[in-house]
Amino acid sequence: MGDELSHLDARGRARMVDVGPKAVTERVCVARGEVRMAPDTVRRIAEGRVPKGDVLATARIAGIQAGKRTDQWIPLAHPLPLDALEVSLEPDAEASRVRIEARVRAHARTGVEMEALVAVSAAALTLYDMCKAVDRGMTLEAIRLVHKQGGKSGVWSRPGEAPVGAPPTDEEGASV
Repeated sequence: MGDELSHLDARGRARMVDVGPKAVTERVCVARGEVRMAPDTVRRIAEGRVPKGDVLATARIAGIQAGKRTDQWIPLAHPLPLDALEVSLEPDAEASRVRIEARVRAHARTGVEMEALVAVSAAALTLYDMCKAVDRGMTLEAIRLVHKQGGKSGVWSRPGEAPVGAPPTDEEGASV
């Protein structure tokens, strides 16, 4: 990796990177995060007993909608035509959390990391918004990129994470 920051011009001012000369390749990114909450809140979500309605469906749609509009969230992000954007939310009563995963695919000149991260963030924020009346102590945690492929840098996967498509694992590789 070079020491240059591609989003800065020669005078140190923020700029949008010119991706025009780059080749169009398939880009795939997976991001994950979680919202920790009281055990009763997870149960209420799983049982559909939250006053504002279907938390998981609403958060899923919010994540998809936000991911498609990443360039409106992140000032220097390129608007990209996405081939696919999936958001899944999985209540985990044992760990008092809801796990969130976003998978984004596009044929583009730049990666879709930000789209995946924005999708997870918006889903987490929506989950918080829908449940804050019953649990103000929720925390949004560990929003991170776990896998990317495509473009000049090739494939990258976060160490300690389950392979894409498999359930998340802890540091020792055990399912969580």
